[in-house]
Amino acid sequence: METANKVIENHSKQQERQRQDDTTELEPREEDTQEEVAEDEEEDEEEEEYRVGEGDVTSPEVSFASQSSPYTDGRLVKSHSEAPIGSPKDAAGERAALHRQRSLPHRQPVIPLVARMADQNTSGTPAMTEREASRLDKFKQLLAGPNTDLEELRKLSWSGIPRQVRPITWKLLSGYLPANAERRDSVLQRKRQEYFGFIQQYYDSRNDEHHQDTYRQVYATALKHIFERILFIWAIRHPASGYVQGINDLVTPFFVVYVFEYIEEEVENFDVSSLQEEALRNIEADSFWCMSKLLDGIQDNYTFAQPGIQRKVKALEELVSRIDESVHRHMQQYEVEYLQFAFRWMNNLLMRELPLRCTIRLWDTYQAEPEGFSHFHLYVCAAFLVRWRKEILEERDFQGLMILLQNLPTMHWGNEEVSVLLAEAYRLKFAFADAPNHYKR
Repeated sequence: METANKVIENHSKQQERQRQDDTTELEPREEDTQEEVAEDEEEDEEEEEYRVGEGDVTSPEVSFASQSSPYTDGRLVKSHSEAPIGSPKDAAGERAALHRQRSLPHRQPVIPLVARMADQNTSGTPAMTEREASRLDKFKQLLAGPNTDLEELRKLSWSGIPRQVRPITWKLLSGYLPANAERRDSVLQRKRQEYFGFIQQYYDSRNDEHHQDTYRQVYATALKHIFERILFIWAIRHPASGYVQGINDLVTPFFVVYVFEYIEEEVENFDVSSLQEEALRNIEADSFWCMSKLLDGIQDNYTFAQPGIQRKVKALEELVSRIDESVHRHMQQYEVEYLQFAFRWMNNLLMRELPLRCTIRLWDTYQAEPEGFSHFHLYVCAAFLVRWRKEILEERDFQGLMILLQNLPTMHWGNEEVSVLLAEAYRLKFAFADAPNHYKR
């Protein structure tokens, strides 16, 4: 709690200093000529363009707009199919809400797949700070022992995991690998063989009549061969839920993180097909098992009628009504149902709302937090919604609110914004998690 408050306080002070600096820079000195002022403004614009360009990559190969296929070639491209809208209890209200929603203009945000990672120390990026180097050393020391202390690893990982040790750390925190270092190689080998045994057993039968529906659903959403196999095998092995649109998003962070085990360069423009076959097979199997571990904890999100998501959206509504009644009443006034925007937040774990670099940082904490994906995510969503209270309260109609909530301006977010979001979420969890009646009317 103390750490969360400190993060928020430091962020507020930094923002205030930035505003003061911006105000000072915008006031021209009396002795400046008009030409000098214009020249300074032009330099500022060029510098801003450089900073934005350095932080985010928006080339056609790594961005999406309203694409029909998420994987167009060997490069990594984030999928962007729309998640289905769940159905409120009031059927008449649902039809009216969906009618309003269909009348909205279809506007998709353009978010780069992976901009330069803040903790990445590769060619062209700044050298690690002393603090970053110290954190990396702590991770390496903890991971080097014969038996990794998972509790200490969770504590250390909560505030972010260095890129160099993220793959092994995610595998440990997800439960895919054992804490005992001597057993890891044998477990990896056995699990990878087991996955490709499923491929031989099930994937070759995908054209069988009783598997056709599953195969068509997967293939239409993920054209990339590797993703197709991962999703098909998961759907076959989980007949209670099968494939639900949006699950394909949840493979991507694992896949990207495990690609980092085999490359030193940045991932934005990396051609995955250039990796050796063994590396691709390892990445595929590891991504499958870690995604399966994640979905095991939230499987009721993807069973018939998706009851887990329905409950979480209702809990989000109750929570927001207590922590920011103005925002809650404002949305009620303009008949915005939480299910209309928050369904996707729960179904895709905010992956459609954040750049992938932010999702990976967010998942560092989710992996470290007990019930991070199934429980802590609720508080992250509440903090995320309230983060935009000013913009929400400025909108004065249903259409404006829905456009805002479905296109929140997070394109240039980085580790700092995610850290503040997580600190706010932790404050909410600290206040409400053990006292749910506090947010029930």
